[in-house]
Amino acid sequence: MTTLKGYTPNSLALLPSRRLLTLLSPGGLEGRLSILIFHRVLPHLDTLFPDEGDMKRFDQQIGQLAACFNVIPLFEAVRALNKGKLPPRAACITFDDGYADNADVALPILRKHGVHATFFVASSFLNGGRMWNDTVIELVRRAPGRILDLSSIGMGEFEIENIPQRRLVIDNLLAELKYMPLESRQSKVDTLCKVIPVALPRNLMMTSDQVRAVHQAGMEIGAHTANHPILASMSNSAARAEILLGKETLEDIIRAPVRLFAYPNGKPGQDYLLDHVRTVRDLGFNAAVSTAHGVARSNSDVYQLPRFTPWARGLARFTFQMARNLVTKPHIL
Repeated sequence: MTTLKGYTPNSLALLPSRRLLTLLSPGGLEGRLSILIFHRVLPHLDTLFPDEGDMKRFDQQIGQLAACFNVIPLFEAVRALNKGKLPPRAACITFDDGYADNADVALPILRKHGVHATFFVASSFLNGGRMWNDTVIELVRRAPGRILDLSSIGMGEFEIENIPQRRLVIDNLLAELKYMPLESRQSKVDTLCKVIPVALPRNLMMTSDQVRAVHQAGMEIGAHTANHPILASMSNSAARAEILLGKETLEDIIRAPVRLFAYPNGKPGQDYLLDHVRTVRDLGFNAAVSTAHGVARSNSDVYQLPRFTPWARGLARFTFQMARNLVTKPHIL
């Protein structure tokens, strides 16, 4: 089989994808910045959450991304965006929350492919903490028996005989609790822990040492508040305190400025408001990211950068999803 000079069969297979993506993201003044968002990268597939990223799948995704895009650090991308100097097919990788598997599983894969990522860490869960949603997930995962009776706390009775039923219960509980005020939500979760007395993991989130190791590996550490509240449900003063505490705690850990911020949950107008955008800017951050789909352009608000996660498997579907995101207009404030 003959190939074009300088190309391998694998790189030839990527040419159509790169050409399409270059057409949609040419760089320079017309540049478009794709920012990808990840959360967990598990060592093995989780049968309760089969769509959650695992090591094998993440390795494939990052390989495809590195082959098709110019992956650059987010901080550098923001500067290039402001100057109209983005490279063609510019992309950034980000992680939210601060899971331990980001350091243990994701970091070696990122280094293998020679790409950079920004890790947005919710600082109050470090060193043995656990996010409220993970507490709910692990409670239902470990709950014994075939029936989960929460009627004593006004949350009903559920069948949990199989995995689909347990997943449905988790989804329902998360939806019910998600937008409660921070204190009320935590109180409800604490009550759930008493009703379902099972042992829960205390190693889901990074330690301070892991945060430092990620930073020392050349990755960026960004802030994600202290307790991951829905900022729109708080007073402005409480939201400011959450954002500032997260920033200062992380700066104390890594002994370096924390320059980037991610809004918890991140939906513009629902999870954060313009007051929070102004607060993030006033606290000295250089940029912030949302979870609005789409890409950033030279005229984008750098304090409301859109992000997107491609879930597709395989190069063709990956390219299609990334291409579609490149033409999606983000809904920001």
